[in-house]
Amino acid sequence: MIKRVHIIVTGLVQGVGFRYSTVSWGKLLGLKGWVTNRIDGSVEIVAEGEQNSIEKLIEKIKSSSPGTVSKCIIEHEIPTGEFMGFEML
Repeated sequence: MIKRVHIIVTGLVQGVGFRYSTVSWGKLLGLKGWVTNRIDGSVEIVAEGEQNSIEKLIEKIKSSSPGTVSKCIIEHEIPTGEFMGFEML
């Protein structure tokens, strides 16, 4: 079953390669969606895919290197199927 998550990650997550790693993890896990920096210093992620892959992405994000994650806010949403791949915005 396809799931969708909207994630806001705070901590030392900008300027350290966090988005690049997230894109790599997303592609490796077969997810679709995007990751982007936010003006407040956090990183925003939207991902769709199999539940197991979503859970693995969340684990990777929480134990992230590069960077230091201090908080990870996860909202579950209804999948839309709108994405073709996993990219950085």
